[in-house]
Amino acid sequence: MGRLTRRAFALAALSAFTTTGAAAAPSGGRRAATEMRGMWLATVSNRDWPSRPGLSAAAQRAELIAMLDLAVSRRLNTVIFQVRPTADALWPSPHEPWSQVLTGTQGRAPGWDPLGTAVTEAHARGLQLHAWFNPYRVATHDDPSKLVASHPARRRPEWVVPFGGKLYYNPGLPEVRAFVQDAILDAVKKYPVDAVHFDDYFYPYPVAGQTFDDEAAYDTYGGAFPSRAAWRRDNVDQLVLETAARIKAVRPSTQFGISPFGVWRNASTDSRGSDTRALQSYDDIHADTRKWVREGWIDYIVPQLYWNIGLSVADYAKLVPWWAEVAKGSRTRLYVGEALYRAGDPAQPAAWQDPAELSDHLDLAAAHPQVRGHVFFAAKDVRTDRIGAMARVVADHYRQPADPPR
Repeated sequence: MGRLTRRAFALAALSAFTTTGAAAAPSGGRRAATEMRGMWLATVSNRDWPSRPGLSAAAQRAELIAMLDLAVSRRLNTVIFQVRPTADALWPSPHEPWSQVLTGTQGRAPGWDPLGTAVTEAHARGLQLHAWFNPYRVATHDDPSKLVASHPARRRPEWVVPFGGKLYYNPGLPEVRAFVQDAILDAVKKYPVDAVHFDDYFYPYPVAGQTFDDEAAYDTYGGAFPSRAAWRRDNVDQLVLETAARIKAVRPSTQFGISPFGVWRNASTDSRGSDTRALQSYDDIHADTRKWVREGWIDYIVPQLYWNIGLSVADYAKLVPWWAEVAKGSRTRLYVGEALYRAGDPAQPAAWQDPAELSDHLDLAAAHPQVRGHVFFAAKDVRTDRIGAMARVVADHYRQPADPPR
């Protein structure tokens, strides 16, 4: 079977979508002193929250509080809240416009502060609040004229690359990397967020027949590198290193975590890679996720292991031990990203129709002490829980509360 592409098995709902240690979560209800029990709360395209754009401030706030209460009711301890879905903001930012997911109009103030409220209310409930930022995605369309006139991407069109029907900032421009960090650091300065969180979007995922046009930037900045791919990886490395340093300088207690695509490289490409036949983050989106862990550049990593046990091209049971070995001896904590959204989806394979599949994931991961917990995609699916897969996880593994690793 050929390489499994992003479209085949990554986050369908997001059109792709992306750690020092004691033992992992025990089964049978024994209290875990510390482990990550998280859920992503996605706002892009109103995926999880708010339920639709244009709700009143009071209604938006009520829905957000309900999501935090949901996390508590499932004995979770961390909410990863998407606050910069498309080069916009869910807080009053001097750098970027208010997100259109709130009012339906980009740049229009919603009349309240979602990020500030989320931090305060999460902490009041004993939850950690991790602020989730997408670094380079500007829009889920490719028409700059649809952006609010004051948008930085309209004021600096040379920063923007259209690709695959979307708009992206060019990671190869130093001024772009600095701007993205400035936008993120504004939130870190203003709010006591427990972590800054990146997903799997760095360079965009490949699109057949299309090329990401960064020729001019490569001509200017890429001369010292043996290939454009090596230069692109260095650009992403710089973003990660610089962001980590700036977070610690502003708020030392704030963590920095990344949830990358779950395959670094296939063993057929690199002997250090996993026994998979899938898209490779190192080669296809220029994210050297293994290096970030081995070098201890980030505080935690949450590889998106969104596949069932036994899947031939990307087997959960093979990827967990691979990532555990990568994390072994590193300062970077390892959590596992879980595809709750797949459970009970009739379009998914038979394994995902079994309410025990996710609980079995936690049983398997518990054999690897480097795995310090799990994060579930995503909040709406925690709430609907189509076939009771989340309820099964709670019954089998989360009978008692647990504090998140700090």
